[in-house]
Amino acid sequence: MDNLALDAVALRGRLETLASRQGIRQWDLGAACSTDTSVQVDRGEAKQLKGAQRSSITLRVWNEAGLVGVTSTSDLSDVGLERALIGAHEASAFGNKEETPAFSPLATAPLAPLDQPLHEQRSILELLETLKEAERDLIGRHGAIATVPYNGLAQRSSERIYLNSAGACRQQQLTTASLYLYARAEETGRKPRSSGAVRVAYGAADLDIAGCINEAAERTIAHLNYAPIDTDHYTCVFSPEAFLDLIGAFSSLFNARAILDGISLSSRDSIGEQLAVPLLSIHDNGLHPGNIGASAFDGEGTPTARLCLLEGGVLRNFLHSEATARAFGVQPTGHAGLGAKVSVGPDWFEIGPTPGVSAGQQGLDRFSGAAHSAVGERGLVVIDSLSALHAGVKASQGSFSLPFDGWLIRNGQPQSIESATVAGDIRQVMQGIIGFEGQAKLTPNGLCPWVWIENLSVTGEA
Repeated sequence: MDNLALDAVALRGRLETLASRQGIRQWDLGAACSTDTSVQVDRGEAKQLKGAQRSSITLRVWNEAGLVGVTSTSDLSDVGLERALIGAHEASAFGNKEETPAFSPLATAPLAPLDQPLHEQRSILELLETLKEAERDLIGRHGAIATVPYNGLAQRSSERIYLNSAGACRQQQLTTASLYLYARAEETGRKPRSSGAVRVAYGAADLDIAGCINEAAERTIAHLNYAPIDTDHYTCVFSPEAFLDLIGAFSSLFNARAILDGISLSSRDSIGEQLAVPLLSIHDNGLHPGNIGASAFDGEGTPTARLCLLEGGVLRNFLHSEATARAFGVQPTGHAGLGAKVSVGPDWFEIGPTPGVSAGQQGLDRFSGAAHSAVGERGLVVIDSLSALHAGVKASQGSFSLPFDGWLIRNGQPQSIESATVAGDIRQVMQGIIGFEGQAKLTPNGLCPWVWIENLSVTGEA
């Protein structure tokens, strides 16, 4: 691990020398390493204490025919690097002629500055005592909360490097910490109810532990008084976390790699299409100050930047790697991985009303009399969190059917829903948004307000 945390400039110089000796003219390298410490507890006792050192190094070499070979290594000695160069060069003879990545034209462009303070790592015993106290505090919030079965306090120190033979030399160091608490409440003759909360920060000392405990307790207690819900179509209010999860599950809408692979609802000609109501705008902004763990550059060395995906409901841009950008005749956007076939993925979403466009119905409030009048006797469904996103989403078709935790609000009074599933089509969802409630909330996955969507199918437990 320690031998990876070195000067990227010196490493690049060594690679140049070794590549020249092997007659290799074009190469690049991506490396990441981390030291992780985490703890879990169970009713005041240590359940798991874990420390790990991880490293991944990917080396790509282009041969004279322009084909790419890829290898991985954990040995950064001259012997290890030379062996990896030779292996990648030999593999290039079998490179895919249909997939020929090149260097990003932005791999040497200036990077935006990031304010990411580095923190000293706490001892694992300190983390353990902090989590024990948090668990004890959460259990003490209500007599029905007997356990916190899912919990964890973790910290990480990491480093990323990207180098290439055209002069790119990127390096970033980062420290992060995270806390999650998921409580379980039980009452006699009633089903167990659960909910939780998450917090992230640059160091364990900066974690909002009290806020995490309060949120986990409030959400868990709010689900104790539950009842079944009738199967019907409802106006639904998505929490920021739930709506971000839903948009993330359908991010292939904006993914140029998915379009080229034929697994996206979008096509090459979709730019300029009205995908959503005019009041909705979505940006991908990995540089947002609230994005703990932001990367200054992607796997190909392209700088991270704020990118408009939807503006006024109109599709404006796709997420690109170098290869997909070349295919579309645009610039890379800073969303690539690294490999022979480079992956593309979003960083961190900003979702909210379009500036200068009326944000749908004004003054939306889940608990107001006006909300009751608008939705009638059926009531308003609040979707707090979605489950089974890996199984209940068919991204290439646009459909979803997802279990959720939430409440039915009638006459301003919320009642937890015993068990239910929300289903629909993502295109109808984005066309069915009628407004936003409150200010955008900062979450680990993005920035988003509460989102009101009309006419969604909710199926109650039979």
